[in-house]
Amino acid sequence: MHLLILLSVCLVLAVTAVAQKPHPCKSPPLMVGHLSAIDSNSESFLTEGFSYDALGQRIRVRTHFVHHNQSFYSDELLLFTKGVMYEISYRNQTCTKAALKMPFPVIEIPQDATLLSQTFLGSSSGPGQGLLVNVWTGELHQQKEIHSRAMATPPVKYLMSFTEIGCVPVSIVYYTDRTDWNLISFFDLVLKIEDPQEFVPPDFCDTTKPVEEGEEVVTEFYHALFKANGQKKKTMV
Repeated sequence: MHLLILLSVCLVLAVTAVAQKPHPCKSPPLMVGHLSAIDSNSESFLTEGFSYDALGQRIRVRTHFVHHNQSFYSDELLLFTKGVMYEISYRNQTCTKAALKMPFPVIEIPQDATLLSQTFLGSSSGPGQGLLVNVWTGELHQQKEIHSRAMATPPVKYLMSFTEIGCVPVSIVYYTDRTDWNLISFFDLVLKIEDPQEFVPPDFCDTTKPVEEGEEVVTEFYHALFKANGQKKKTMV
């Protein structure tokens, strides 16, 4: 009898331990907020307001980009189910349409990620003094389309911090041999879409215009999100 009780207690403890171990997760499907990003190569810094809809596979991005003490601004709407990206300028009342050839990028911890640590940002000494996050590491293997052919790109190493409760992104560090490291920090996140019109092109966008041959084709999410790093055609602030 005592042995049966002991085995039962051990089983409960084992199940509890497994249940408490962090597992890779997906972030909430609806998010509105801001992020900042900096990379070590281009002496660039950007801040961004974004709306993220994983249910409808839509992203709206408004970016303030600083490069060599010059400021630029971009406003982009990415509609993944339609395979279209709009670059919008309310100042000039212009709208550039580009093909969007890539799957919707879900904000998540990859299933093959390795848990590096669970830690508090701030302090764990009292309520409200810290934030419990899980830190994950691993590699992303991506492909890009070159002349209608899928070509493998160098693996991207990452270090991701997400909250233990809610799986909300806190920070992401990416590293490649080509671009060195990029640091992305998230803040002021709200887990709902406050304005559905964010995902509707403005009236001056010709939504019926086909994407012509030779126009820009976006194949990578971070090319779409942070492509200001490689361009100087943005509207100067």
